[in-house]
Formats: sequence, C-alpha cells, structure tokens
Amino acid sequence: MEETHRKLKVFLCYTSADKSKILELYQRLTDEDWIDPWLDAKKILPGQHWASVIKQSLSQADSVIIAISNKSTNKEGFVQREMNYAWDLSLEKPRGVIYLIPLRLEDCDVPFDLRERQWVDYFGDKQEETYNALLKSLKLRHQQKLREKKRYRSEEHTSELQSPCNL
Repeated sequence: MEETHRKLKVFLCYTSADKSKILELYQRLTDEDWIDPWLDAKKILPGQHWASVIKQSLSQADSVIIAISNKSTNKEGFVQREMNYAWDLSLEKPRGVIYLIPLRLEDCDVPFDLRERQWVDYFGDKQEETYNALLKSLKLRHQQKLREKKRYRSEEHTSELQSPCNL
C-alpha cells in the first residue's frame, strides 16, 4: 500500500456493558477512509485465542481509544488488563505522540493513570463536537505515523547508499 494511503490503526478498548455505544463509534470510524478501527467483536475470528489476538492488536495499534464509564472503571476483569497493557505500551512512546485517548461515555471519574491525558466526553450534547475533536487528534496521529514511516524509509535508503557493497 502506498505510504500516503496507510490507514491509521485504532484499537477500541471498552467493557462489554458499553458495547452498543462502541459499535456506533466503530461504524463511524470505519466510514472514515483513512482509519482502520479494531474492535474485538468485529475482528476476532471463531476459534482464535482472543486474549492473544487482543494483545497483538494492541501492540500493533497506532492509537488506542479507551472508553471510560462507571462500568469499565469499576469492573474487575479483562478490560482492566487491556487498559493496563495499553498504558504500559504508552510509556514507550514519546510525550508528543497521541497514543492513548480517554473517551468518557458518561459522567464518571477518569482512572488515575489517564488523568494526565486530555479526555473528551462522548455523550449528551457534546457527542458530535467530541467526534470532530477525536478526528482531529487521530489525523494528527496519522500524520505522525506517516512522517515516522517516511523518516524510516529515508534512513533505510541512506544506509543502503553507504553500505560497503555500494562503495
């Protein structure tokens, strides 16, 4: 795929109790021709080891939207593992990278580790405004990934030119 057409890989992290709201967001993101959203209900195939697939998909994601609700922050279980793994991956990213995006689905507390990230409210009369702001953040991240890919290819090309075989 041509470099400028590379889709942004966006992982949607949520608890099953918030599935209907996330399915709606997934569909909206899917309609954007430059975004490849990842949602377990749509991407995991029958028979796959879902925990491994989720971990691999998180590792490959360019950005992670963490859906926050009273249900997700107060529930014990796999959603906590997902959020913690996404947080751990974010620690490997430079500060200016938009990797984790906290998305509140209702009026609730933002988990401690995510409070230093700007969160948005995806509910009530702010939902459309939030979606547009979310797209701006994802576009910025997409540009970051395209520049990163271009820089990597440029460095790779330069090292090939300087290789002893080419001298």
